[in-house]
Amino acid sequence: MGNPGLPFLPSQADRRLPELIGSRIRARGPVTFAQFMEWALYEPGLGYYEREHLPLGYDYRTSPHLAADFAQLLAEQIFQFWHILGSPPHFAVIEMGAGSGRLAEDWLAYVGSTWPDFWQALEYGILERSAFLRRLQQERLAGYGEKVRWLEWDEIPDGSVTGCFFSNELVDAFPVHRVQVQAGALREIYVDWAEGEEGGFREVLGAPSTPALETYFARLGIPIATYPSGYQTEVNLKALEWLQLLARKLRRGYVLTFDYGYTAQRYYSPQRFQGTLLAYRQHGTYADPYVWVGSQDLTAHVDFTTLQQVGESLGLKCLGFTQQSYFLVNLGLAKRLADLSQVGDEGGDLGQVLRRRHALHALLDPLGLGSFGVLLQAKGLSDSEYAQPLRGFVDPELHRGIAW
Repeated sequence: MGNPGLPFLPSQADRRLPELIGSRIRARGPVTFAQFMEWALYEPGLGYYEREHLPLGYDYRTSPHLAADFAQLLAEQIFQFWHILGSPPHFAVIEMGAGSGRLAEDWLAYVGSTWPDFWQALEYGILERSAFLRRLQQERLAGYGEKVRWLEWDEIPDGSVTGCFFSNELVDAFPVHRVQVQAGALREIYVDWAEGEEGGFREVLGAPSTPALETYFARLGIPIATYPSGYQTEVNLKALEWLQLLARKLRRGYVLTFDYGYTAQRYYSPQRFQGTLLAYRQHGTYADPYVWVGSQDLTAHVDFTTLQQVGESLGLKCLGFTQQSYFLVNLGLAKRLADLSQVGDEGGDLGQVLRRRHALHALLDPLGLGSFGVLLQAKGLSDSEYAQPLRGFVDPELHRGIAW
């Protein structure tokens, strides 16, 4: 891969992480792209999510940063979960990957002012692997005291959680393996280091680092070895480990996942021959993951079919799958837009009304955030609880699993 045409080169300070990764590769040989991506995103003090100067929201927009409405409508759905489970006196809501803490702040403020009984039962937990982001969250949410706790997976006993795990744009940032088809065989893309004046990261092909890569496609029934030579894509094995953790920790309740992605048939279509891996920097997207190492986000789309199938095998029943725009409209976003128009007609602050209207429309954008997938899974419910209509998934078509 070559330089994607950026207007300037990385600064000397930005070279620290590439040089560190390069020294590791020189010492041990080529590494999987998943290992490279792990270092690029999470290397202490240097990875994209670990840098002290990370400008959250500077490189891309997320739903919680557009408007508090996203968190508030999410709270409406989770409140219904609590009600369906019989309003238990202890109900855990665990956010996985809380970013700057903005979503949690808006969510908690809304719940605290809307449902006193739910607030009394609520135990809000955050699972955040980035030490830097954890500090930002703790500063932002300090006013909530012991209502919010930061957790590690091993601190949560197996089968102990009654409540809801949720994530927004988490799974897309899990390190992925990259594979390529060559002459009817599946090969893995490794990251090597080239010496000399033109030195730097380079990709080399090798045998799959684990049989789990071929098993992944076999489970989906995708004959990837028959695809044309040169076909590339990604495999998110970390997502399978994550599902196993969720299934172990959850005793009774829900898992709600927001992310961008496709069904497996769309993701692994022969026409999508370069995969979905992208780098994000300063609201730009780039195909080269090796230019701004440590200063750019790296993501790959989510294979929702695998989340559903593997989840089912682990006892996580799929209750619904829809697009974010439908989910939010079902929970009242359209009514909020209509009410906002009325405020403008009655002479409210027109500038504020227009800004909020723009933000709400962005949440519904079918070419952007509105196209995100929303997957709901559950475990440990009674037959009558599983059958309860869910506000965010009211269309009967959306209860038939992953179809679009």
